[in-house]
Amino acid sequence: MSEQPPGGGTELSPDEIEALPARWSSCWTPSEVAQRLAGISTPWCVAAGWALDLFRGRQTRAHGDIEIAIPAASFPEVRHRFPGYVFDAAGGGRIWEDATPEALAAVHQTWLRDPATGNYLLDVFREPHDGDTWICRRDDSIRLPYGDIVHHTRDGIPYLAPELVLLFKAKHVRPKDQADFDSTAPHLTSPQRGTLTELLTRTHPGHPWLASL
Repeated sequence: MSEQPPGGGTELSPDEIEALPARWSSCWTPSEVAQRLAGISTPWCVAAGWALDLFRGRQTRAHGDIEIAIPAASFPEVRHRFPGYVFDAAGGGRIWEDATPEALAAVHQTWLRDPATGNYLLDVFREPHDGDTWICRRDDSIRLPYGDIVHHTRDGIPYLAPELVLLFKAKHVRPKDQADFDSTAPHLTSPQRGTLTELLTRTHPGHPWLASL
């Protein structure tokens, strides 16, 4: 996955970017996604802010969308679970509707769209991997077995390990990312704190969160 946008696609105008929250307003919940993916063979997990809420056991803030992570090679299996919907590739402020293989190879985000309404329901991150080993898309030296990074709620919803969610949030530290760190860090186990400390030191030396870990 190159993350170098291919040709084509549509550059979102400022008005279209401003309208995106409304287009995501009917997105599914983690439970609804889990129901639709029940029995699927590929490893998958809820990612980003929702994953932290699943880790903490309750919803702590509003979420403007919902993201899941899957191995990139398993995307066809996931895609087949959603007949009647369309997957658009997204990246760099552009949208590739009903994404071609070229667009899919270039960006990792895939937005599931209801063609009847134009609304988005699910963001699928297609992640680098080596078989059953997850590879961090920001540092390919970080490699972990899926069995170690996918946790489950008591009712079986898979979610990404919180220390990895926070690692991704550490890059930009938007207000919601700082709030997520502040509310999640006290609940991390000692091993989780150690892993996050190690990974932040490797990828973001001197990051302000290190002082709190």
